[in-house]
Amino acid sequence: MKLGFHVSIAGGIERSVGRAKAAGCQVFQIFTSNPRSWKSAEISPRSAEAFRDEMAVFGLELAVAHMPYLPNLASPRPDVHRQSLEVLVRELSRCQILGIPYLVTHMGSHLGAGRKAGLAQIIQALSSALDLPGQTMILLETTAGTRNSMGGTFRDIAEVMDRTGTDRLGVCLDTCHIFAAGYEVRTREGFFETMKQFDSEIGSGHIRLIHLNDCLSTLGSGRDRHQHLGLGGIGEDGLRAVLHHPALQDLPVILETPVDEGRDDRGNLDVARRLSSESC
Repeated sequence: MKLGFHVSIAGGIERSVGRAKAAGCQVFQIFTSNPRSWKSAEISPRSAEAFRDEMAVFGLELAVAHMPYLPNLASPRPDVHRQSLEVLVRELSRCQILGIPYLVTHMGSHLGAGRKAGLAQIIQALSSALDLPGQTMILLETTAGTRNSMGGTFRDIAEVMDRTGTDRLGVCLDTCHIFAAGYEVRTREGFFETMKQFDSEIGSGHIRLIHLNDCLSTLGSGRDRHQHLGLGGIGEDGLRAVLHHPALQDLPVILETPVDEGRDDRGNLDVARRLSSESC
C-alpha cells in the first residue's frame, strides 16, 4: 500500500513535494491554501508548474487536497452556503491547475435544520460544482457522527451519491471517524463486517482514499479526536485489518495523526508500514 501523511505548504505549495519525499511519503495530502480562511492567494503558473515538475522528479505516486475548515456545504444559512460553494469551486480549480486528482471534503452540518434539509444543500452544492468542466474527483469523507453533522452514516453518503448522479464523486474512509460514529473497527471480524455494510449501502469500489487514524474517544462517542496509531480505541488489530482488507489493498493511505511528545508523523508512518507488513 502507498502510505503518507498531511504535509505543510509553507513557503510555497511546490515545497510540499520535497517535504513529503524527505519524510518518506509515497503519497501525501495538502491544503492548497490557508485552511482557516475563506480567501486564498492565486497559485501562480510558475508555482503550479514547479509543483507538477517536483512530483515527477521525486517520483511520488499521488498528492491529494483537502477542503479548508470553514466551508459548510450543508448549511441552511444562504450566505455561508454560497461562500462554501464558491470555495468548493475554487478548490476544484486549484486541484486542476496542480494536477491533483482528488479533493477531500466533509459534508458539513445542517445546524439543526434537519437531515433532509442538509442533504438538499449538499446535493445542490456538489451538483453545481461538478457541473463545471474538470477531472478532479470530490471525495466525501466519512465523519464522526457529531450532533447535526452529515456523513456520519453510510446512508448519508449513499443518498448524496445516488441523488447527485455523477462519476466524479467518491469516498474517503476515515477510520477514526467511522469508529466514533459507531462502526466496529477494533477487530478483523468487526471491520470486515463493517465493510460488508459499506459495500451493501454504497459499494466498496467507490472508496478512493483511506485516512488511517486511531481514535482517542470510544466507539459511538461522536467525538472526532484523532490518536497515534495503535494507542487509541481502535488499536493495532483493527488498523491492521484495515490495511489488509482485500477491497482496500490498492488504495492510497493518508495519516492524520497528532504530532506531540508521544510520536511524530514519521513515527506513525513507521507503525503503519509495520502493520501493513504483518499478517492479519
